[in-house]
Amino acid sequence: MQDRLVVGVHAVLAVLRRSPTQIEGVWLRSGREDARLAEIEREARAAMVPVYRVERDVLEQMAAGARHQGVVAQLRAPEPRVDQDFDDFVEALRPQALLLVLDGVQDPHNLGACLRSAEAAGVHGVLVPRDNAAPLSAVARKAASGAAEAVPLFRVPNLARALRTLKSKNVWLIGATHDADQTIFSADLTGPTALVLGGEGKGLRRLTREHCDLLVRIPMAGDVASLNVSVAAGVCLFEAVRQRLLR
Repeated sequence: MQDRLVVGVHAVLAVLRRSPTQIEGVWLRSGREDARLAEIEREARAAMVPVYRVERDVLEQMAAGARHQGVVAQLRAPEPRVDQDFDDFVEALRPQALLLVLDGVQDPHNLGACLRSAEAAGVHGVLVPRDNAAPLSAVARKAASGAAEAVPLFRVPNLARALRTLKSKNVWLIGATHDADQTIFSADLTGPTALVLGGEGKGLRRLTREHCDLLVRIPMAGDVASLNVSVAAGVCLFEAVRQRLLR
């Protein structure tokens, strides 16, 4: 059930305003008079979403350690995505598609932050491997602040095969790594593009690197060798946005 929970004021409000029909119910802390919680209750009731007032210990148990700020929402169980969903998604890609591929991001905070940046940049879909990657947990959803319900997220059983499928549809695979010769700012990101980023610490795996059409780096002015993956994703995605706005 943890992967169906949304915790925190901003995350719950975002889902209520974007996709209220996805919510089974909202649990609010009993006895707490708070303008933000009152706003959530009004919007939930207006959308015919059940609202429950419960004690703090109930919310603590539901949130399983995540900082809930007095509110937890539970989403309806999603229809399971199958491989055909990804194939259909690829077939319907736009000529200027922008995708984000995360190769083994383990931290749910980073996954959520990447989804938030992806949604803000207008990304059409995010790919992650089914195994050895952070789950879309309550922590990830809170960090995404509503973006987890807005951006199509595909957990593919074989990332290398998914990358080959994208290449077969003329999607340019651009991998970000600290040891590349070319910078992200000199790469052409205006065509159909999938930006590929590696997980914390290890970066891109060898096989993933080999599938990329181009490797780029973010130029660093200081002594730090690399950025957090969610920060790097934001830099790369919005460089693509900048280039496309100038066309």
